[in-house]
Parts: sequence; C-alpha cells; structure tokens
Amino acid sequence: MATITSESFSSQAGSRHRRSTPFAEIRAFWRQFFARAFDPYRPELHYMRGPGPAWRAKHVMSSHPHST
Repeated sequence: MATITSESFSSQAGSRHRRSTPFAEIRAFWRQFFARAFDPYRPELHYMRGPGPAWRAKHVMSSHPHST
C-alpha cells in the first residue's frame, strides 16, 4: 500500500527564479502520485509470518513422544 503525504511535489521548490504554470504543477503532482501509488516495492509481502513448512516438517517428528 502506498502512502501519500502532504508535502510539496514541485520540483522547483528551492529555486523560484521562474514562475511555474498551473499545468506544470498539476503534471508534477500526478507524476509523483503515480510513481508512489504504483511503486512495485511491497515490503509487507516480504515480512516473515512465522515458521514455514520445512521447519514444521523437521520439528513435528521431534515433538511427538516416542511410545515404545
């Protein structure tokens, strides 16, 4: 899920030597919006959610008591 913040998206925020047009500001906003909204990096898909099937297969055998 992408997070959109309320920071300025203007590429010329530091230098105001020329006046930006409203069209350029809108275009810069949408360019930044799409870059953040459709970023392929999804960190929540890479978080570990616990032991996997290999760990369970290995430890199930050791958790059963041996009945002899």
